[in-house]
Amino acid sequence: MAALKTDEHWMKEALKEAQKAEAIQEVPVGAVIVKNNQIIARGFNQVISQNDPTAHAEVVALRKAAEALGNYRLVDSEMYITLEPCMMCFGAMVHARVKKVHFATKEPKAGVICSHLHLDKAPFLNHQIEVESGVLEAEAAALLKQFFYQRRQERKNS
Repeated sequence: MAALKTDEHWMKEALKEAQKAEAIQEVPVGAVIVKNNQIIARGFNQVISQNDPTAHAEVVALRKAAEALGNYRLVDSEMYITLEPCMMCFGAMVHARVKKVHFATKEPKAGVICSHLHLDKAPFLNHQIEVESGVLEAEAAALLKQFFYQRRQERKNS
């Protein structure tokens, strides 16, 4: 049996996905879904390129995982995301029955796990998701800061 990979290993894979988003001028957020010590799906932000407000990294990965498993319920799966999820994405994870979410850095504007709402602790949800934060936080935060710094510089120079 293959050795169990670490959370840092999986988050590095999510960071690779975030870099794909950055390469096409999307906000650099990436996600991977892991089950049985294997990546079953990957996703990166494609909102602008796909003209789809739901094409966040997490939703893209959830759709691919459901297709790969032939089931919308992703029981015993874990998601690694470079940024704290928004309400839409967290809701989709609840409906998919994701077991655990690992995210790298907080999203102070729209994050719903620790920045606002604390939905992971909401008693009205029919599924509770375990949460871990801070895995490769500095790397994910640096990628986002650099992206938005470049965007501001481009606007300033145009």
